[in-house]
Amino acid sequence: ATIGNSDVFAEERDGVDASKLVDHKVAVVGMAPIVNKDTDVKDITKQELIDIFTGKITNWKEVGGKDQKINVVNRANGSGTRATFEKWGLDGATPIQSQEQDSSGTVRQLVSQTPGAISYLAFSYLDDSTQALSIDGVEPKEENVADNSWGIWSYEHMYTNGKPSPEVQKFLDYMMTEEIQEGPVKELGYLPIT
Repeated sequence: ATIGNSDVFAEERDGVDASKLVDHKVAVVGMAPIVNKDTDVKDITKQELIDIFTGKITNWKEVGGKDQKINVVNRANGSGTRATFEKWGLDGATPIQSQEQDSSGTVRQLVSQTPGAISYLAFSYLDDSTQALSIDGVEPKEENVADNSWGIWSYEHMYTNGKPSPEVQKFLDYMMTEEIQEGPVKELGYLPIT
């Protein structure tokens, strides 16, 4: 492949020799914890988020919600979304063993249909079928990523094996144009990097 896409730094991936790769950051993606709407929870503290995902808090009533068991749904190990969420959402804490899903669409559907469920998604997957949680009163919004008051986000990377060929460089340059950054990048739920 000429270009490899990733939402984590190559250095963070096992089995990847990042020294041979050139990183081209092309967009930013915000991520947010989501819950089943029936939990009656819309805002939690960062510590409560960590305590939920590490199994210290097991009922929504402990954070002001319904008397309902918390059901954690994780992305699969190796997922860039999971790696970002664990690093920035959980401050590196290891989540409890729980159901794992490969697909963001499946995660969203599962959380919307499972009482007490919590997981996390990229902003591009947020919709009104679930409740995106604020953390310490900060809403998961693009402007809060832009000013870094929302800390759960990552770069979208396009990697090349060494210096790109002139043709590939033209494509990478095109990815950074206003046409792409203000068009498809935003339309797909990402934040422009320019």
